[in-house]
Amino acid sequence: MTTTMIGDRVIGDGHPAYLIAEIGINHNGDLDIAKALIDAAADAGCDAVKFQKRTPDICVPDDQKDQIRETPWGTMTYLEYRHRVEFGDAEYKDIGAHASAHGLDWFASPWDVPSVAFLERLDAIAYKVASACLTDDELLAAIRATGRPVILSTGMSTMDEIDHAVEVLGTDRLILLHTTSTYPCPPEESNLRTLYTLKDRFDVPVGYSGHERGLQVSIGAAAMGASVIERHITLDRTMWGSDQAASVEPQGLAQLVRDIRIIDIALGDGVKRVYPGEITPKQRLRRVG
Repeated sequence: MTTTMIGDRVIGDGHPAYLIAEIGINHNGDLDIAKALIDAAADAGCDAVKFQKRTPDICVPDDQKDQIRETPWGTMTYLEYRHRVEFGDAEYKDIGAHASAHGLDWFASPWDVPSVAFLERLDAIAYKVASACLTDDELLAAIRATGRPVILSTGMSTMDEIDHAVEVLGTDRLILLHTTSTYPCPPEESNLRTLYTLKDRFDVPVGYSGHERGLQVSIGAAAMGASVIERHITLDRTMWGSDQAASVEPQGLAQLVRDIRIIDIALGDGVKRVYPGEITPKQRLRRVG
């Protein structure tokens, strides 16, 4: 299994899991909430925070642009709502500085080619391809052309579609994430053994992006050797927004990071040995040999 780098971190088997706090759009267009979520990720011990970047006029389908939405800011069209929750250049510069000051990597999922150019200007450390964008060859090619590490989520995708996306992106700096794009995801749809399927098929680091309630499935993925774990985070699951209910609150995030770090240590190197703590029990309990 090959490894790759994100910044100065080695990603792959035998290295600690790279833990991403997915802020996404759970900030609801409020910079103070975004910074509070960055603070929560840093306090928990995460390695990175991730956002989502869209050009609404491109990303919102024409038949949805004028649909009326009830929002915390009043009644507006869906296109107006998408503009309302989108950060611009000044906000992202502030976000990047805040994350860096807390020792966190930051990057985003671009949903269109202009958003790739936007993030390039801000020197994002990597790119994440959302499951919804896995079949967008134009976007994948633009991301590959940056030469930065790429994390590809594989939810709602067939193996043929994943094969094609990997071909477009190349494998030099690629990380694959197993995920199921159900929000929230029930345990019976988590299918964690797909981690092994992806490892066997592609010679790249493999991780897990979780949308489930609770922590157990993500901890299970870590125990199976996931090189990356990504979870949506929120200040409060009852906040307005489509991703809040499948997100982890700060206390749960701290618990998740703590448990995964213990698993990182417990996985070891796979070499069978007698540990110092076993010597006295061995002398005392073994009758033969």
